[in-house]
Amino acid sequence: MKPTKNEDALVDVIDVLLRDGVVLRADVIVSVAEIPLVGVKLTAVVAGMETMTDYGLFEEWDTTRRARAVERRQYGHRDRESLEREPSAEADE
Repeated sequence: MKPTKNEDALVDVIDVLLRDGVVLRADVIVSVAEIPLVGVKLTAVVAGMETMTDYGLFEEWDTTRRARAVERRQYGHRDRESLEREPSAEADE
């Protein structure tokens, strides 16, 4: 028997990761001569943005990004900070 390559398996894994997400947690302790010096707790989340916002992750970031996208559509490609820095035409008169 020869192993076969199933390309659909990778697509299925990516689909599950984006739809359901995965949380990776790791605790790292750096020690010298069995004396703990530094402890680090790491958490990483891999998921689609829709899943993350459903669980309350990146909610503020998502809201800010969407508001900026709306502003860009309204005012062209200028960002809000450059609009605030530019003096208005009325102030010059």
